[in-house]
Amino acid sequence: MTQGHRITVEQGTQHVRVEQGGQVVAESKRPLLLRETGFPVRYYLPPEDVRTDLLAPSDTHTYCPFKGTASYWSLPDTPDAVWAYPDPKPEVAEIKDHFCFYEVAEVPAA
Repeated sequence: MTQGHRITVEQGTQHVRVEQGGQVVAESKRPLLLRETGFPVRYYLPPEDVRTDLLAPSDTHTYCPFKGTASYWSLPDTPDAVWAYPDPKPEVAEIKDHFCFYEVAEVPAA
């Protein structure tokens, strides 16, 4: 890691939901929380909690020197809305194949 740059991954218990056009795309009570210096907390959701049938693979890939190469998926009317790391760096191995969305809402406790 670069001096001053940190990434931590922890098991969360927050109830998070992703909606698009009134449809629930993902919902989980077991997100991984990735905290990275200079970025907002990102929720990485297990594939079992994501409507993968709504995702269309994209040709987009990005590289992060701390996490590795990300693959992207599009939602209807929203290109490259979702990403995952199929082969992340060892320091963040927990996020392997978990999906991350740009827009995630925490669901208030009942």
